[in-house]
Amino acid sequence: MMRKSIYKIIVLSLFITVFTACSDDYFDVNTPSNTAKLDQLRMQDLLAPVIHSTMEGQRSAELSFGNYVQNFVIQGGGAAGQTTASGLWTQVYLYILPNIDAINEKATANGAVHYKAVADILTAVNLGIATDTWDNIPYSDATDGPDNNFPAFDTQEQIYTSIFSLLNGAISALEGPDYSGFTLGSEDLIYGGDTDKWLRAAYTIKARYQLHLVQKGEITAADVLSTIANGFTSTDDDFLMYYDDKNINPWYSAEVLAKNTGNAHNDIASQLVSSMNGDYFPFEGGDVSIDPRLPIFADNGGEAEWKGYVSGSVGLAPDGTDANAGFAVDGYYTRIDAPLMLISYAEAMFIKAEAAFLANGGNTTSVGSNADAYTAYLDGIAASMEMYDVDGTDYLADTAINVGEGNLMLQHIMKEKYIHNFLNPETFVDFRRYNFSDEVFKGLTIREEEASDDNEYFGQWFRRAEYPSSEVNRNEENVLANQQTPVTPVWWDN
Repeated sequence: MMRKSIYKIIVLSLFITVFTACSDDYFDVNTPSNTAKLDQLRMQDLLAPVIHSTMEGQRSAELSFGNYVQNFVIQGGGAAGQTTASGLWTQVYLYILPNIDAINEKATANGAVHYKAVADILTAVNLGIATDTWDNIPYSDATDGPDNNFPAFDTQEQIYTSIFSLLNGAISALEGPDYSGFTLGSEDLIYGGDTDKWLRAAYTIKARYQLHLVQKGEITAADVLSTIANGFTSTDDDFLMYYDDKNINPWYSAEVLAKNTGNAHNDIASQLVSSMNGDYFPFEGGDVSIDPRLPIFADNGGEAEWKGYVSGSVGLAPDGTDANAGFAVDGYYTRIDAPLMLISYAEAMFIKAEAAFLANGGNTTSVGSNADAYTAYLDGIAASMEMYDVDGTDYLADTAINVGEGNLMLQHIMKEKYIHNFLNPETFVDFRRYNFSDEVFKGLTIREEEASDDNEYFGQWFRRAEYPSSEVNRNEENVLANQQTPVTPVWWDN
């Protein structure tokens, strides 16, 4: 059902008028003759485009940050410098928040508490990716329309307070009844109207954002464990949106079709490949030579060895020889009908594993933990193998992976989370939370193109996007009051 629904949302998005407070430029246009007015639209008409834009926004963020965390590199090893992540800004402020505002208005008028709860979860998700990208962002008066064309920015601390408020409200609503007569259906491109799954999603997303604040001291690891206990229970809960052969997956379009036609594309980075081919964590049992997920992420042209590209090089692997890892032609994320993933049961288990490890007194270099951390670590790997539909039996049995409770380190948990969350922008949060540490992310070194004499941020990791130039032009005073350098940590990273 969800695979078929994607076509509807593309069509609907052409007929929906959205409003934003970011600039009066948006109002200086003629309304197209085929554009529906707000009072002509139902909640059902608005929800599907919001979900679609939410998932496209996640991918847009990954396009900006996937090279920072070395999932991929630009074709030929070209530089991937500081970013404005303008595509994400457009999705959030032009296509998502204004339509969610309209859903909330209609849901409140109709007493549709479950519909509003889902809208609040989506709001929290979009505020989360936006604030983790830029730090301070407009929210409190961001959808005031022409009444306020120069919205002030909320601090990231305020945004996180809003995220938890939205999620707590959604959880409370979904745990209670809805007597409105309005139910979610096929317009729900994620769960097809299953509010129990939305409830578990809200808990899991809340745990993700709580985890961001543990090192900050705002939340305890025990708080995270309490929340995740109510989260996803299996891979059936995975937050995925599928495409189809009429509306093709954007990774397929950008990486497979582009490469086949000789256009610009990305190649798979050495950090990812070396985390999966035994370079960083040599396999010990003799039955495993590569992580079984690697061939559904990447293609090495049938060669015996897997060698990822070094960022900043021209077609080279870390050992100076030719690299060979490109995006898989028919991979999990690069099929025509492949999904985009927001958050999954496997990530929930890695959240639990990390939180339990930290709650047990673990740190970036400590060895050993408790049974809760180790079991969640193994459960996360098993769930990942299930989601990607590969046989992980030998992998899980290998003592490089099955290290035992007494030998578990944070780097084992974070390596598996890094692999599982391939092409997920959450990895950029993880890298920043641990200060790009090679003790946590084994083998990690700064991208070569950053270490050049003509780069004003020589030798420094990027930690945020700059605000889009279009927003500087439209809301200059407020943007400049909040603008920081791209190497300045966001609030929770301080």
